[in-house]
Amino acid sequence: MAAFPLNPVDSIWWRTDRPENLMVIECLVRLEGDLDRERLARVLQERVVDRFPVFRRRPARSRVPGGLPRWTAIDDFRLDDHLVEVRLPAGAGDEEVQEHVGRHLGQPLDPGRSPWEVQVLEGHPDGTILYARLHHVLADGIALTRVLLSLTDAGPDAPVDPGAAATAVAAAPRPRQSAPGRSARARAVASATVRTPAVLAKLLLSRTPPTRLTGQVTPGKAVVWCAPVPLDRVKDLARSTGATVNDVLAAALAGALHDYQAQHHGVPRDVTTMIPVNLRPLDKPLPRRLGNRFALVLLRLPSATPEAGVRLQEVQRRMGAIKKSPEPVLTFALLHLIGLLGETVGRGLVRFFAAKAVGVTTNVPGPPEHRYLAGTRIGGLLGWVPGSGEQAVGTCIFTYAGSVHVGFKTDTAVVPDPRRLLGCFEAELAAMLAPAASTAPSDATAAVLV
Repeated sequence: MAAFPLNPVDSIWWRTDRPENLMVIECLVRLEGDLDRERLARVLQERVVDRFPVFRRRPARSRVPGGLPRWTAIDDFRLDDHLVEVRLPAGAGDEEVQEHVGRHLGQPLDPGRSPWEVQVLEGHPDGTILYARLHHVLADGIALTRVLLSLTDAGPDAPVDPGAAATAVAAAPRPRQSAPGRSARARAVASATVRTPAVLAKLLLSRTPPTRLTGQVTPGKAVVWCAPVPLDRVKDLARSTGATVNDVLAAALAGALHDYQAQHHGVPRDVTTMIPVNLRPLDKPLPRRLGNRFALVLLRLPSATPEAGVRLQEVQRRMGAIKKSPEPVLTFALLHLIGLLGETVGRGLVRFFAAKAVGVTTNVPGPPEHRYLAGTRIGGLLGWVPGSGEQAVGTCIFTYAGSVHVGFKTDTAVVPDPRRLLGCFEAELAAMLAPAASTAPSDATAAVLV
């Protein structure tokens, strides 16, 4: 296949790679037992490499000055170059896995190969762990999650079927909503038009204040995660307060950031996180060239507020305002424009917008039932998208098989004690989910942010 150009949004993530914040998406898949490595290789080859050409190509600079980078074929592509076995130290547990991942977060992928790698970590007492590193230039996080889930099956004895990638989706099925009528569409357009100036002001004028969560980032990174939380408990709180699951988890994050700031003798302040919004239909197959099709919205977390109930209500209000606004459409248009402006200008604009948030928070609704990878049952999944500029705190929320999995990726210079931040989150969520916890209900919409 001949070389083809990256689209403008894809080119942003290739051009803005830098040692302090690599544009690499990190994924962990916990397996409940040993993994058949040969079967994994066959599934990976047939469902991913053979189906999506970018997994056997690498980006290269345009031959035209100022032109977009292009995907070029790798004539000597070998799957073994991208599928690596790693033996963990004897007695290794989650802490050793976290240290292993942390050592790789600042290491760039080989520029001479297609920008992805899958490590098979053996030696954990609970089973095999798959650690995948995929450059953002390949696709956005939700698309890559769908690609990874296309490797999985509903049972342990399913045959290797390359057609599975065509229908696999990352999210649980959702009821189909009827299309809005002409008057409803007109009202939506009018509302978006009215709100556009305020959204532009937010995107252009807002800035994250100095806190214990901001500072100059370095290549040093760390990851931590908590034990799975039953999804039903989160849903019960959401129902009792008129909130969504996303609202509850964002409020818990706000509470953790409040406590973390207070424990470091700082005055807790509201901090902003970026939230990716999926713009790709989940009921249609992914395009063969993949690519990035998502927007970013800015959620100012109420982390200055000391009361948990008030924080939840405020998250509902702020999330509701974002869902009714044209912010996703505007940020997607901005990303496309930035990609067309060239490497130097693009880097500057990415840093300008990145300075408006302390990091990125992803909330991915995964399959409601257990899935199997090469015959072995998956126990849990986590994944972090990269931060940009001086962003130092990445949060991953992944719901899977009736549990919520939460993890943090932090810069070790700005947040030198990520376990303390994790402890703040665990304590906050536990307090919110306690039977005595309650807050006044308020309205919430059902738009999905991922």
